Amino acid sequence: MNTRLLFLGNNGPTFVTHRLVLARAAKARGWQVHAAVPYQEVWTDRIRVAGIAAHDIPLKRGGRDPVGEWRLFRTCQRLIADIRPDIVHCITLKPILYGGIAARLARVPAVVHAMTGLGYLFLYQDWRTRLQRAAALRGYAFALGHPNARAIFQNEHDRAAFVERGLVNAERVAMIPGVGVDLAEFAAQPEPEGPVVVGFPARIIGDKGVHEFVAAARQLKAAGVQARFALIGRTDPDNPTEVAEATIRGWEAEGVVEWWGFRFDMPAAYARCHILCLPSYMEGWPKVLVEAAAIGRPAVTTDVPGCRDVVRDGETGLLVPPRDAAATAAALRRMIEDTALRRRMGVKARARAEVEFSVDRFVADSLAVYDALLPGRR
Repeated sequence: MNTRLLFLGNNGPTFVTHRLVLARAAKARGWQVHAAVPYQEVWTDRIRVAGIAAHDIPLKRGGRDPVGEWRLFRTCQRLIADIRPDIVHCITLKPILYGGIAARLARVPAVVHAMTGLGYLFLYQDWRTRLQRAAALRGYAFALGHPNARAIFQNEHDRAAFVERGLVNAERVAMIPGVGVDLAEFAAQPEPEGPVVVGFPARIIGDKGVHEFVAAARQLKAAGVQARFALIGRTDPDNPTEVAEATIRGWEAEGVVEWWGFRFDMPAAYARCHILCLPSYMEGWPKVLVEAAAIGRPAVTTDVPGCRDVVRDGETGLLVPPRDAAATAAALRRMIEDTALRRRMGVKARARAEVEFSVDRFVADSLAVYDALLPGRR
């Protein structure tokens, strides 16, 4: 039997960098593999070149328009009716909600829900978000209640948040920490020559801690610390905490940071840095910190779920409180001025990546989830 697998994701770039390797592995089994993400030519082309059927869905990650959300749900329903998948793999909260409900109503044989972080719906407490959360939780309970499903969590905090709310049965949970890293592509690299470069490898949004990063850079430059600070990522108009390009250009003009933009050659970008900094407010299992570890770079990041699971404080990097620019600056200064410390941490980070962060392990664990849901379909 030709097993049909449908991925539902929230954007093309993340699917290509995080899940395309899994899609290829399923295709190598002889499965018919489909990926539905919002259309972006360069990323959709990459999906198709890999031999995966690509479909467009009208998903806006920060969208709150009821008409747009209904269109997304109906698109998921039509895709499932047309493809008739044996298994639907929903990635991130919005595809889990709408794709999961559509899959359950259509009686798809098996469903996988991949939680990659709790997002703004769980992070913020304003009245509008609380209202949306109350409504969404009912939908998640239905979507996750499919009789033959697994919910994949990347860290214990997120798993507990769903299990304790009664949204998912603990017996139907799989723990897969992150999506791994290609240890050959992200090979260990020596520190570059010249002044210390601190990289911020993430989307330029408030939730990733970009304001704290810029404030820390400003403090350190005012104190005479000799270092460069680089933003490595794109803007994200769909995110409620997006930073406008004009603001970023203003930071550049001020001389506080450099903006390298979105990079396809991330191994080379990491290799140009001495330290990586991600002062994020919450993560599932941040791939950029795993990639930095593989290159052999220590990180300064926040003591929040996801980040603290990847970075061991005092061993492979330094943890700081979230939303604390002064603490971020102090940790960065310590690492900038202590060459031996950061090199020692970089070596330990690479060693841990080799043992725990291999992409092969992620693929094997994910395929094992499929096999548990569809025995005999290897």
